[in-house]
Amino acid sequence: MMRRPLILNAFSMNTVSHIQQGLWVRDDTRQREYHHLAPWLELAELLERGGFDTLFLADVVGLYDTYGGGPDTALREALQVPVNDPALLIPAMATVTEHLGFAFTSSVLQTPPFTFAQVSTLDHLTGGRVAWNIVTSPLTSAARNLGFADLPPHDARYDRADEYLEVVCKLWEGSWEDDAVVVDRDARVYADPSKVHPIDHHHGRFYDVAGPHLCEPSPQAHSDPVPGRRFGPWTGVRRQARRGRLRRGVPAKPPLRGG
Repeated sequence: MMRRPLILNAFSMNTVSHIQQGLWVRDDTRQREYHHLAPWLELAELLERGGFDTLFLADVVGLYDTYGGGPDTALREALQVPVNDPALLIPAMATVTEHLGFAFTSSVLQTPPFTFAQVSTLDHLTGGRVAWNIVTSPLTSAARNLGFADLPPHDARYDRADEYLEVVCKLWEGSWEDDAVVVDRDARVYADPSKVHPIDHHHGRFYDVAGPHLCEPSPQAHSDPVPGRRFGPWTGVRRQARRGRLRRGVPAKPPLRGG
């Protein structure tokens, strides 16, 4: 019988109270320091020494405002509010670790796919130790914060997620050919323009969730666990894309900027 490796994953959030609610009142807690870098660096070093594979960082872009008919309880008790961007912690934590992987949460509602594809910067800076937790945002307040009149229906959000994944995978995998970067100093050619291709995705369907989509909904295809040091970057996010190059530890190609 084939044995599967044991993956050790820590779970946290760049906020006052994530799951352990109310501990911010204790004198010996560091939860109130969530907006300082020192406790995050200490956590990363601790996890590295303990042999953990990943630190998984949750996120939310809305307020829990159902109980009591509003956000008062969440605000009063610091229930995942205030919250900071988890991705910005990763480069700093990567500098004090060598093997620890970092997974962060980002909703397909909150950022256009072209902008999000530039998270390949994190892939480069961490040496391939980053992963994306794909979510579709279940909170109505999150939808309002992001400019929607209301939260799109469940199936429409997953349709959007499929289309979003197709576009970012094209940006990651298709905009630069493997040998596009030549770094020829004598010829003063850093990249071969003929091997860099813009991706046509300016069709506006990401902003009209009731409209047509590129993909049929298949959220189960993107539900694999996030990687640790035993996996290449973006495992489970891009499993259906061309992954051999990245699994060998070669950083992701940069998305084509501009346009």
